Amino acid sequence: MKILKPVLIAWALSVGAAFAGPQGFALHDTPQPVANVRYEKEDGNRGDMEDFRGKVILVNVWATWCVPCREEMPTLDALQAELGGGDFEVVALSIDRAGSQVVRRFYDEIGVTNLNMYVDQTMLSMTALRTVGLPTTILIDAQGQELGRLVGPAEWDDPEMVSFLRSFIE
Repeated sequence: MKILKPVLIAWALSVGAAFAGPQGFALHDTPQPVANVRYEKEDGNRGDMEDFRGKVILVNVWATWCVPCREEMPTLDALQAELGGGDFEVVALSIDRAGSQVVRRFYDEIGVTNLNMYVDQTMLSMTALRTVGLPTTILIDAQGQELGRLVGPAEWDDPEMVSFLRSFIE
């Protein structure tokens, strides 16, 4: 973590972010454009980020083989249960190359019941969303602009985090 912290600070400064949120969530000074990332849903239909226009989303780029990702997934599921609805959604975007069947097995194994399944087998979303590691979680406003991000795992159902995110929804 000693080496990673200066790297994260340098990244935050380079994109105009300041560490302002809980658990090191970096907010941008001004909203940033977001690439129109494509994904596949569990039913095999394809979609893209434009499908979420009009709602605040928290995009979590993760993989089933990423240990910190696996550990934080129940907290993302709990966050979706608490805040999810017409104005907000946790978009757990898996980059598993094996596809939705692996993600479904994982969801079933740990009891994820509130998150929809989004998979990018190409892993192109990592480059498009400028991720520097897994998990990376990006807060996107209803106009499709990035408000900030957190690199690394977090406790998404922590009351301070829930209150922080709720402030962007209301």
